[in-house]
Amino acid sequence: MGTQNSTSTASQSFFITQNPDAYSAEDHAVWSILYDRRMQALQATGSRVFLEGAERIGLRPDRVPDLAEVNRRLGARTGWTAVAVSGFLPAREFFASLSNRRFPTTIRVRPRQQLDYLPEPDIFHDVFGHVPLHAHRVFADFLQRFGRAAGAATTAEQVEAMARLFWFTVEFGLMRSRTCGKDGICAYGSGLLSSYGELFHSVESAEVERRPLRLEDVVHQPFRIDRYQPLLFVVESFEQLYEMVGELENWVRAGKLDEVAGGEPGVSEDDLRSFLTPARVA
Repeated sequence: MGTQNSTSTASQSFFITQNPDAYSAEDHAVWSILYDRRMQALQATGSRVFLEGAERIGLRPDRVPDLAEVNRRLGARTGWTAVAVSGFLPAREFFASLSNRRFPTTIRVRPRQQLDYLPEPDIFHDVFGHVPLHAHRVFADFLQRFGRAAGAATTAEQVEAMARLFWFTVEFGLMRSRTCGKDGICAYGSGLLSSYGELFHSVESAEVERRPLRLEDVVHQPFRIDRYQPLLFVVESFEQLYEMVGELENWVRAGKLDEVAGGEPGVSEDDLRSFLTPARVA
């Protein structure tokens, strides 16, 4: 794995600089294995928006992405950039980045011995799983609006509600569309797109309950990060997500989130760091 140089100032301690030339042949080989086997499955089960986005930002099957090149394409479409970080960010820093159309991404490549599981985030999950959707203008607007709303959360209940909305949409969201395969449902959440087991389970398994996404349901629904999801939510469009954040902001102002149902595990600072960039099976 190539070595990347970090910035030196304490105020930028989370943000680092990617050196594309530092990736080894092994790094590129691992990326290629992961890319090829995910794309084969996603042709039938991934959203068209994701597949088109991967092409638009220039993801290649043979090389680890150069964030500068990705950002040149991405910024021209939606104004978003992927920014390299050394690892997990505190939740406030993460939300602030989203509100400024900056998506924090780790830049390390997982070792070949851990192709199927990694206990910390890597560039495949972060860039392959997340960034293609940032090329879609409505999703890009939704994610920025979510960052602003989440950054303004002041109580534990509000933070828990934000965590649940993020988890069941950005990480584990399903979409209904005529372009989708089985039953007109496909995946757009990064935790599904970057994981073979999660993707098959979410779209094909009879053990999964798939509900229409409603704010009153999702903010009261606990999640677990250590198992396949038994319940997922289906959106009709990304416009629905954008409007839902506005509804969530209204709920905050009206005090409707002060009685969010608790769950196991509770969303602590560590939980937030975990759900924002969870390790998934590839």
